[in-house]
Amino acid sequence: MADLTRNAVEVLPQGRLAEQLGGERPLRVKLGIDPTTADIHLGHTVVLEKLREFQAEGHTVVLIIGDFTARVGDPSGRSSTRPLPSPEEIEANAATYQEQAFKLLDRERTEVRYNSEWLKMEPEALLGLLAQTTVARLLERDDFQKRLGANQPIAALELLYPLLQGYDSVAVEADVELGGTDQLYNLLAGRDVMEAYGLEPQVVLTTPLLVSWDGKKMSSSEGNNIPLTMAPEEQFGRAMRIPDELLPEWYRLVMERDLPEGDPLEAKLELARFITRRSHGEEGARRGEDHFTRVVHEGGAPEEADIPVTSVDGGDVYLPQLLSDQFGQSNSHWRRVIEQGGVKIDGEPLREIELPAERLRGSLIQAGKRQFLKVSG
Repeated sequence: MADLTRNAVEVLPQGRLAEQLGGERPLRVKLGIDPTTADIHLGHTVVLEKLREFQAEGHTVVLIIGDFTARVGDPSGRSSTRPLPSPEEIEANAATYQEQAFKLLDRERTEVRYNSEWLKMEPEALLGLLAQTTVARLLERDDFQKRLGANQPIAALELLYPLLQGYDSVAVEADVELGGTDQLYNLLAGRDVMEAYGLEPQVVLTTPLLVSWDGKKMSSSEGNNIPLTMAPEEQFGRAMRIPDELLPEWYRLVMERDLPEGDPLEAKLELARFITRRSHGEEGARRGEDHFTRVVHEGGAPEEADIPVTSVDGGDVYLPQLLSDQFGQSNSHWRRVIEQGGVKIDGEPLREIELPAERLRGSLIQAGKRQFLKVSG
């Protein structure tokens, strides 16, 4: 039997998971992900890999797409209220999430549920859920205490989030719920909610948060993420940005193995190959490495056939939007990159965020070190 607690930070209550694993029936192991952005990123794969391990041991995996809770906003780890996506964005993101998760999980053995199925409840049911706790209890969480101390507002919706997530566990009758360490409060709240509804409280298992190249938790909002659907060239290049001192942690959490002795550069290349291969196969890993060698090491442009082509209409073109549409990330991210001289047109650094369409037609845009875009003439 695999050690299902490997890489876990907390397994609560102590000893209960071992008792469950010694039982006669498969466990129902739950993970919820809110579709607040378009992509699942590498940070999510740490907990997805743990979910896959439970699945490999014959347990039932329940992947909850939080299409309802995404409209509320998880306050975990936030110093301010989370910006909420539009209903249209949530719907579009939710449609792609399970396909991305299946890069790690077995499609045929995964139970996928959308929590709008049960959270669009009648007023009486909602009032019954709210009656299971107090405002004082909800305000105990560290995130809220820090915001209260800094006179930062807390939205009423945010107070509801742990109750709604807890009700997910009631709806699917979870035996175990997984989450990152920033989810501990929500997961423990789920135990309280389950007990209030007469169910055996779930076991809580947390996994570490993956620290990115900038020393911060990997996050789409920070722009320091590696989406699973990202093009192999950019995926490989981002993985190569990991500093040497983070390699032991990345090997342990991403590759589930120890860092080998020897050259850190070769270890980093093997890490980048693994990440790219898992999303895009051997051919994608080869393309990513070839692109990295040619563009970053040798300072050249990618093969012309590998450069995406776009067109622009007449008038002025807002370049941050053009880059966002092509490469992802927000307009504000690309505006900062432009202002810092990180975007070039035909090899010349650019500072303007708006350019006439005629100036762009026929040009080669380089965004950062690895991303290129050809504008048709």
